[in-house]
Amino acid sequence: MDGNGRWAKVRNLPRSEGHRAGTEAARAIVEECLALGIAYLTLYTFSRENWKRPAEEVRFLFDLLVDFITRELPDLEKMGVRMQILGELAELPFAARKTLEHAMNRTAGNDKMVLNLALNYSGREEIARACRLFMESGRPAAECTPEALADYLYTKAQPDPDLVIRTSGEERISNFLLFQTAYSEFYFTDTLWPDFSPASLHQALAAYAVRVRRFGALDAEPERQP
Repeated sequence: MDGNGRWAKVRNLPRSEGHRAGTEAARAIVEECLALGIAYLTLYTFSRENWKRPAEEVRFLFDLLVDFITRELPDLEKMGVRMQILGELAELPFAARKTLEHAMNRTAGNDKMVLNLALNYSGREEIARACRLFMESGRPAAECTPEALADYLYTKAQPDPDLVIRTSGEERISNFLLFQTAYSEFYFTDTLWPDFSPASLHQALAAYAVRVRRFGALDAEPERQP
């Protein structure tokens, strides 16, 4: 979800207003994905690299997160959305951590959609963490296959992403789900995140639907999207 700061800048607004507008875009996209029957949605919310931002902005982001989750939790429960966190939850500010733990507990039984918030997340760190956990389990190195290692990722038991959307004109992966996106399709748009609407989502899905996915097998029958 990229472009909040630039969205605010072009409107001569403080960056905080861009982040605030970004939460409204997130709500609309969650609701639209749910309506479309999309079972898993991951929002890249705060990377480990984002700690390098000014301390005042970081504090605002987590205060905004607490307010947003508190406000939206009743609706998430009603809609059947289960919230999960990808990242090191223990390192987050106390209020944010407790709010997120409460939300995960309250939505644990929901089964309409899984909403992953990638918070304090790093794709490289996730892979290193999975390797450490695998070794600590006592399993022999010979058993360390990609399938086995996947059981130690934050996304254990979830399917790999079919589609990764990046807003604001940037065309890089930025340490996002490096293991899981090996065969994902990518969609880049110049639209800044606060302006990314359900209509924008449909454009991305339409572009995805006409792609042929071979998963590396050149002479296999291609999987065509409906």
